[in-house]
Amino acid sequence: MILEVKNLQKVYGDKIVVNIEDLQITAGETVGLVGNNGAGKTTFFRMLLDLIRPTNGEVLSKGENVMHNDNWKNYTASFLDEGFLIDYLTPEEYFIFIGSLNNLSVADVSAYLSQYGEFFNGEILNSGKYIRDFSKGNQNKVGIAAALMQKPEILILDEPFANLDPTTQIRLKKLLKEQTGNMTTFISSHDLNHVTDVCNRIILVEKGQVIKDFKTDENTLKELESYFSA
Repeated sequence: MILEVKNLQKVYGDKIVVNIEDLQITAGETVGLVGNNGAGKTTFFRMLLDLIRPTNGEVLSKGENVMHNDNWKNYTASFLDEGFLIDYLTPEEYFIFIGSLNNLSVADVSAYLSQYGEFFNGEILNSGKYIRDFSKGNQNKVGIAAALMQKPEILILDEPFANLDPTTQIRLKKLLKEQTGNMTTFISSHDLNHVTDVCNRIILVEKGQVIKDFKTDENTLKELESYFSA
C-alpha cells in the first residue's frame, strides 16, 4: 500500500469532522473523493499532508507515519488552494523556485513548461504579472503545473476543476488521464462528471465518514447523482 489510513479522527470541540477507520490506496490508483461541503474532504487531505494533526489514528505513506518522518515529502506533491503558492512571485519565478527544490535547472523548467502551452492558454507565462494578480482559475493552473513538475509518486489535488473555464477543465482531465498508472492521484471534486471520468475509484464521504468506496464503471455517475439528489 502506498497510502494507508488507520482509525483516523479529527475532532473540533464536540464535532467529529473526519472519522475514517480503515482506508488503503494502492500505487497507481486515481482516487476521487466526493461529498458535500462540510464532509471533511479538505481536512482529510490536510492530515494526509501533515498540515494538521489528527486527534486520533495515523496516516501511513509507504508504511511510515507522515507525522514522524519527512521521507514522504520527497515523492508527494499537492495543490490544495492558492495558499500553497508564493503569490509575490511571477509564475516564471515560482516555477524556477519549485524546480530548484527538485534539482531542475532553469533550462529544465523551461523545457517542462513548453508542454503546457495549451493548458495555460497564453495567460500564464510572459504576462509580467505576479501570481497574486491572477484570477483564481489561473492560480489553479500554476499550482497544478508546479505540482506535476515534481514528477511525484503521490499527487493530491483539492477541487482542481474549480474556477477553470470548460476548455481548461477538459485539458486538465486530459493531463491527469495521461498520468494514470504512473502515479497515485487523489482528487477531491464537486464535479461528479469530471471526477468519474478521470478516477478509477470513488470514495464517497459524508460527515467525515466513508459511505461508499467503489471502482468506477459506466453506472458510477448515475449512482452518485441519485445519491446526491435523494
